[in-house]
Amino acid sequence: MNTLTSTKSTTTTTSSSSTSLYSLHRFSTTNHRNLPIHKHHQFQQKPKSLKINAIDAAQPFDYESQISNRFIQSTKLKIAIVGFGNFGQFLAKAFIHQGHTVFAHSRTDYSDAANSIGATFFLDPHDLCENHPDVILLCTSIISTKQVLLSLPVQRLKRNTLFVDVLSVKEFPRNLFLDLLPAHFDILCTHPMFGPESGKESWTDLAFVFDKVRIGNENNRVVRVERFLDIFKKEGCRMVEMSCAEHDRYAAGSQFITHTMGRVLEKLNLQTTPINTKGYETLLDLVDNTSSDSFDLYYGLFMYNEKAMEELQRLGEAFEELKMQLFGHLHELNRNQLFGKQSGREKPYYSKLKRSGAALPSPPSSNGALPAPASSSSSNGAAVPAQPSSQAQAPSESVGSRVN
Repeated sequence: MNTLTSTKSTTTTTSSSSTSLYSLHRFSTTNHRNLPIHKHHQFQQKPKSLKINAIDAAQPFDYESQISNRFIQSTKLKIAIVGFGNFGQFLAKAFIHQGHTVFAHSRTDYSDAANSIGATFFLDPHDLCENHPDVILLCTSIISTKQVLLSLPVQRLKRNTLFVDVLSVKEFPRNLFLDLLPAHFDILCTHPMFGPESGKESWTDLAFVFDKVRIGNENNRVVRVERFLDIFKKEGCRMVEMSCAEHDRYAAGSQFITHTMGRVLEKLNLQTTPINTKGYETLLDLVDNTSSDSFDLYYGLFMYNEKAMEELQRLGEAFEELKMQLFGHLHELNRNQLFGKQSGREKPYYSKLKRSGAALPSPPSSNGALPAPASSSSSNGAAVPAQPSSQAQAPSESVGSRVN
């Protein structure tokens, strides 16, 4: 029994000594490699224990960090912008600023513009679709939307890809999506009621209209739509959900009229003056804002909104009514008093109408006889027969002369 205990104790001591020597050797070769080791200090020096107080700092790619990165990436979207012109680049900057991945495609090569803001540009739509974006965002002109949509190889996309448009009319892209896209694609029609000029400083309180036309019931598809809408919520937009038909009815009376008046004023070639009023400055700003947009946009507002023709007719009728109201107040006497008689200028038509000084006859009595002329009273109260005036006789003479 004692032999076993002694053997066990010896083994333990030997093992402990081996461990101590191994630790000392490791400490000496790693931390004191350049220091000489004296024999009489080999077993007197004890290595200092190493403590790690910050695991994340020592291991930047630990499990917790990886999980956190995966969670952040799971909340971000891969958005493919089709039509990478001014408006497409304007939206892409906000998407990238919030950490989303942006792909871009357009007929024109915008590779440099895409690289400058951190987007990836694809000149071939097949390459774009093979990257399986979560969202396809159409930023094309209204009149080219159908052609661009037909050019996309949608068979290369994921089956539940979300299609979004930002056109200024809504029923047209809604019907186009429903007719051309397979039923397993989601559809969201939107209209940011601002652009690169009006939204260059901030999107706060600017209206963003949207209509969830067709969204699948799966949780991931519902969440994806909300994440896309959250981009505009985080930028401070005023979110307005309404049907496409309701949007077009409002837009015809606001946006189309605004663009029409801006282009009418542009035809007048208005210039700034040293005495501009606030109202005139507003008109000049309106001309600048509307003229900066392409005519294709204005034509699309008219062509693809069935309410636009009605508003254009109402605008013409209102202008004619305003002119009639002005001309109805232009009496010849008042104009002569204000401006004097202008020689060599033709008088208005209504000034050429004949004026008759003869009094109209009184209506006949009940027996058919004309009533007797009224008599005036003399100073003594006696009735004096009324004398016919020369103006009253003039018509009969004129008529007699024509008869003879």
